[in-house]
Amino acid sequence: MRTRQAAHDAVADIEPTTLRKLLDDRLDDASMAPGALTLSSARSIDGSATADSVAERGAGVQLIYEGLRLTRTLAQEQPWATRDPRDHTEPNLEILAADVLVSRGFYLLARTEAADKAVETVRAFGRDQTLRRSAESADAAASLDRSLERNVFELAVIAGATAGDSPWPTAEAGLVPTRLLDLANELGAADTPLPPAAELLPSDLDTMLGSRSSDGTDDHVQQSATDH
Repeated sequence: MRTRQAAHDAVADIEPTTLRKLLDDRLDDASMAPGALTLSSARSIDGSATADSVAERGAGVQLIYEGLRLTRTLAQEQPWATRDPRDHTEPNLEILAADVLVSRGFYLLARTEAADKAVETVRAFGRDQTLRRSAESADAAASLDRSLERNVFELAVIAGATAGDSPWPTAEAGLVPTRLLDLANELGAADTPLPPAAELLPSDLDTMLGSRSSDGTDDHVQQSATDH
């Protein structure tokens, strides 16, 4: 639960209380799969990377995803179009919440090697949602929608792979292990809303990735998933 708590901590100072409650409720209900993948990716590279040390990175990934996911929902449902103008308070608050989530996610990743990928993820989301408006088929629209999950899981593996104390090539060099990027692409095809981490991530994830604990022994995926 460390990633979830770190995400809550990142928005704890938000006012007014009504907005903060909306943020907390969304984080309480969210799948922590991106955060769990961030930790597993970190431990696959460097056994010194613990849940505590990577929690903020996982929270940054999670906050960006939750903000963009909420934006996607609002853009497609367009609640303003079906409500009396005097009843726009809730959707207006939700779009503000989406902005806060993304901005706080950026803040947590700003000084990490994943910062450029975070910017790229948001830019790609805006581009894809613009293209979606003129998509020629439901399948094409769905593919553009799902690029968000693919990019977020890729962001998670970059944030995790560069988190440890051991020297590691930067994400910009394109040298994050292929096994991690392949896994991100595979998870990006999952149904939405994303299921809980323990359901979405492979049960043998840590073994598959060669994850190591700080004493050099193998960890178990159930620990890495539920820790978030």
